[in-house]
Amino acid sequence: MPMILNEEQNMLKDSAKDFCGNNTPIDQLRKLRDEDNPDGFDRATWKSMVELGWAGIPWPEEHGGLAFGYKGLGVVTEETGRTLAASPLFATVWLGGTAINLGGSDAQKGELLGQIAAGELLLALALEESHRHNPYGIATTAAAKDGGFEISGEKTFVLDGNVADKFVVVARTSGNAGDRDGLSLFLVDSSSDGVTVSRTKMADSRNAANVSFSSVKVGADALVGTQDQGADVLDATLDIGRIGIAAEMLGSLQECFERTVQYLKEREQFGVPIGSFQALKHRAADMFCEVELSKSCVLEALSALDEGRSPEEVAKLASLTKTKVGETFHQVSREGVQMHGGIGMTDEFDIGFFLKRAAVTEQTLGDVNFHRNRYGELEGY
Repeated sequence: MPMILNEEQNMLKDSAKDFCGNNTPIDQLRKLRDEDNPDGFDRATWKSMVELGWAGIPWPEEHGGLAFGYKGLGVVTEETGRTLAASPLFATVWLGGTAINLGGSDAQKGELLGQIAAGELLLALALEESHRHNPYGIATTAAAKDGGFEISGEKTFVLDGNVADKFVVVARTSGNAGDRDGLSLFLVDSSSDGVTVSRTKMADSRNAANVSFSSVKVGADALVGTQDQGADVLDATLDIGRIGIAAEMLGSLQECFERTVQYLKEREQFGVPIGSFQALKHRAADMFCEVELSKSCVLEALSALDEGRSPEEVAKLASLTKTKVGETFHQVSREGVQMHGGIGMTDEFDIGFFLKRAAVTEQTLGDVNFHRNRYGELEGY
């Protein structure tokens, strides 16, 4: 598959750009934040996204999806990143839905994927248990009981956990924290007895929550995939999610870079645009090169998903992409604020929102250091 967008994908990208520009500007995120909206996103806007088919882009047609692939979902997610759109797209589709699509039974796929595509179900992946990304460091337990399971444990940084109808919970059915073997995935209703959800306010106004599971009982049919072998589904889900968050970050960093360049053209000192100063030209040129490299990484990773390349290759590309895009977003967001000068530090100016989003997304599903180390291990070092 060529590493370019085809005509249909370009049309989808243009449509998403037009929708986000008109319906999810940064002013909407600012309003949701200032009003302390309990959902953290606008449900009418999400309904419109669903009507456009975004929630069903990667799913098979027999499950209510569009079968348009992850490259299609990627270009949409990139455009949502440009406006920092608040929506359940990442948590529900990229993470929760992907886990069901990869590991769910036929009955689970038939029931849940169609509900996601129709906007009737919001999912959240309940994974993290500490202040840093550690997929196998799971202490939450799921003990066999009365023909089902009883889940107990604490989860942190659960994206969209405060609005989720169901959680995909990563729990340990055997072994010890840190072991890859012994993990299992379970579907848990957010309204179940023993589930406590506490919303957290992230620096970038992104939805997240801490979730507690106290002796939560689920049936045997809540198991997603094979007991004790959940890491096989989890690893693939996380790699797809890492590529997805990288696509969102790509949109954000491009918008941040373009706003900065425009400001350099407009802002004058000593009677000339500051963009004419050689030092700023060099810094802008350096950012441009990093942005272009990041585009290539994301496109290659999305292409690998749609081409069905090996899990090993996808894993390497996921870590490479998350690292590169994370570094670029870090650089561009900080340069953007600095080049705007004092006004860039004010809340009234939008450029600071990108700096905050960079800080949060850098940590989501593993930071630069995590993925550099993982890439080295995958390469045998």
